[in-house]
Amino acid sequence: SWGTFCYLRDVDSGSLWSTTLHPTSQVTSSYEAIFTQARAEFRHLYEQIEMHSEISVSSEDDLELRRVTLTNRSDRVRTIEFTSYAEVVLATQSQDESHPAFSNLFVQTEIDRKHHAILCTRRPRSAEEHPPWLMHMMTATGTSSSATSFETDRMKFVGRGRSLATPAAFDQRLPLSDSEGSTLDPIVSIRQTLRIEPNESV
Repeated sequence: SWGTFCYLRDVDSGSLWSTTLHPTSQVTSSYEAIFTQARAEFRHLYEQIEMHSEISVSSEDDLELRRVTLTNRSDRVRTIEFTSYAEVVLATQSQDESHPAFSNLFVQTEIDRKHHAILCTRRPRSAEEHPPWLMHMMTATGTSSSATSFETDRMKFVGRGRSLATPAAFDQRLPLSDSEGSTLDPIVSIRQTLRIEPNESV
C-alpha cells in the first residue's frame, strides 16, 4: 500500500475515506478496479459520493496524471475536503533503502501558491551535480469554498504513533500547515475544499 493517495472528508459529518481502498480501507458495497494498457481506473461509492479515479503514466515524460471525478448522489449540497498525499524520495531505490533517514535530510520543498503546486529537489553534493526536481500540483474544477493549503512535513501530517489510515491532519477542521523548506521526512500534500451540488460532478 505505497504510492500517491487521495483523501476525502465530509466537512459537515467529519467522515473520512479515500478514493481507493488504501489507505483508509473503508469497506463499501460498490468498488471496482479496472486495469488496461493505457491506465488504471478505480470506481468507488461511499457516503453517497461517487468517485472515479483514472491514473495514467506518460510513456514519453516523467509524468503521472490522476483525474478524480466526484459526483454527489445525495439530495443535499456537500462540502468535501480533497487532500492528496505522497512521500518524496528523489533518489535511486538502492540509495533510499540503504540510508532513508539520512537521504531525506537533503530534500528541500517550496510552495508555489500561484500554481497550486509544491516543488521538491535535492540539495546538490557538488557544483557538478544536477539534482532532479519533482512537482506536485492540484487543479480543481467546480466551486472551492476555501483557499488551497499545503503540507510538506510527514510528522505534521501523520502524527506520532499514527498511520496513513487515520492521520493527524484530519483531527481538526483546519487547513494544512503550509510548511516548506527542509524537513526530517518530506511529503507533498495539497488540500482543496469543494462545494458539490446534488447530482453535480467536479
